[in-house]
Amino acid sequence: MNSERVPVQIFEDDKQACRAVAATIAQLVEANNAMGKSTVLGLATGHTPVNVYAELIRRHRDEGLDMSRVITFNLDEYYPIEPSVLQSYHTWMHENLFKHVNILPENIHIPRGDLPEDEVRPFCADYERQIAAAGGIDLQILGIGRSGHIGFNEPGSSRDSRTRLVHLDKITRKDAAGDFFGEEHVPHSAITMGIATILSARRICLLAFGEQKSGILQRALEDELDEHVAASFLQEHGNSTYFIDVAAAGSLTRVATPWLIGRCQWDDVLQRRAVIWLSRKLAKAISKLTTEDYVENGLAELLKACGTADDLNRTIFRRLTGTLTNRPVGKSGTRRVVVLSPHPDDDVICMGGTLIRMAEQGHEVHIAYMVSGYLSVFDHDVSRHADFVRGFNAIFDLAPEESARIEQHIDTYLYGKKPGDVDSPEIQNIKGLIRRGEAVAAAKVCGIQEDRLHFLDMPFYNTGRVQKLSITDQDVDVITRLLQSVRPEVVFAAGDMSDPHGTHRLCLEAAMAAIDRYVESGGARPEVWLYRGAWQEWEPQQIDMAIPVSLNEARRKRYAIFRHESQKDKAMFPGPYDDREFWQRAEERNRATAQTYDALGLPEYHALEAFVRYPLVYSLNFRRQLVGADEMKDPGA
Repeated sequence: MNSERVPVQIFEDDKQACRAVAATIAQLVEANNAMGKSTVLGLATGHTPVNVYAELIRRHRDEGLDMSRVITFNLDEYYPIEPSVLQSYHTWMHENLFKHVNILPENIHIPRGDLPEDEVRPFCADYERQIAAAGGIDLQILGIGRSGHIGFNEPGSSRDSRTRLVHLDKITRKDAAGDFFGEEHVPHSAITMGIATILSARRICLLAFGEQKSGILQRALEDELDEHVAASFLQEHGNSTYFIDVAAAGSLTRVATPWLIGRCQWDDVLQRRAVIWLSRKLAKAISKLTTEDYVENGLAELLKACGTADDLNRTIFRRLTGTLTNRPVGKSGTRRVVVLSPHPDDDVICMGGTLIRMAEQGHEVHIAYMVSGYLSVFDHDVSRHADFVRGFNAIFDLAPEESARIEQHIDTYLYGKKPGDVDSPEIQNIKGLIRRGEAVAAAKVCGIQEDRLHFLDMPFYNTGRVQKLSITDQDVDVITRLLQSVRPEVVFAAGDMSDPHGTHRLCLEAAMAAIDRYVESGGARPEVWLYRGAWQEWEPQQIDMAIPVSLNEARRKRYAIFRHESQKDKAMFPGPYDDREFWQRAEERNRATAQTYDALGLPEYHALEAFVRYPLVYSLNFRRQLVGADEMKDPGA
């Protein structure tokens, strides 16, 4: 039994979901081609549907998918914006789809963000007429914003709205800040199809991925129609489907609390989930939960399957107690450890206390910074360091001709740079050097020797833009060579699959492929532990290892984070959830994990850093139940 009001398909990851949508589109196109008919597609932009277009490109290139009869209408465009600007949806669509397939230029329709304001209204009316003249939209692709918007139909949009100029909500502008290198550069308006326009499509496929979308999806799918959640109007559409991943499904009732809507398969994973849920709901330690607590809160079936309340309480309590340890990599001997840090500060933000502990316990700890992180450096930091170099060269008279050339380039480039422009190679290198120096300083605070720091500079990152390339063998080889050199017994990697810019997700993908390649070449498979990025923490039922962090260790971790001066006070990409500085988020998160353990009845600590063992034993059986065993690949296979 499900509680959603719209059909939902849940997939193991975003790529599987996108392939399913692309297959649906391809089948529609091929069927219409066979009848000599056009196919009219409504298209969305952004990180969410990019793999749909990648799969359509592959089908066109490798399987001969003919898109010459396809007519497209894009959902929206920022206003005002020039079509040639990197952040414009004109540029995005051509780079990610149109220039790779045979859709005819005259069949491509995208709202124009470069019109004079007095021409926008007639343009919008004509856009509606063109959709009607094409016979209406056969299939519309949608994403969903954190405020529930579809297209740019912000909270409060009318069910009867049509294509128009709208003012962008603050949440929407904040979420777009990364693409524009700062919220202050994001346009305040956009042209968007209206809700009525979208609902006129004959079929709708909405995609949503990652934990950051789970809350709004629950509201859109399970709550009543709400004009403050535009996506909820899809409940009125007779042929719409949500395509989401497991993470985005996390707040749906059948996922979060399936015992409230039907019978469950009470394996160890679901038992732990239910007991912790009950403990937190009632604000009672696990050991104090009674038979009445279980029965009165919909968990009588759990007791029938697992025995008495006391037995179940003891089982879950022992399991959670077993996660606590002061020795992250074991009690005996010196072990070789590699910490894979996507950006040059993820290591200290996410597991600085554990780094300090491992170094103090005498382990051979290596840190590998996977990308340079230059995109996160403000231009004013480049100017500040350039001023230092000028002074340094003036004192020591070092290479004056070359120094003068670089200094002139910095001054000229930064003076003429527009928001969102791709940095020149020289500026990229300087920004990367700034972050490298900060990483070295932070690692020293944690007691990690400089000769054990590795700067991998993975190629996928070096686009000059927030959107990254796909992982290739080159990226995997970089990590494989490191593993072959260090021969680690333990690897820590960032397991944050909800990274809003995708770098963590891509780094993990490359890391797991590299470990497999390393093992295939004769290396011993290391233990792998996953930490979370700056945006979220593991839930208590997921945690396999929790490292206590004392007040003094927490302060030392803070000082390590402070060494990343370019990220201090204000980060270029703070993420869409929290305006606080990274050190504040880290401390609050670690304290909150400790407080959660304390509330569950476990020992009280100042702070805890949490890790999950890879493969994710916690979630494998649960995910199989959710998406079906045939649709999953066991990452440990």
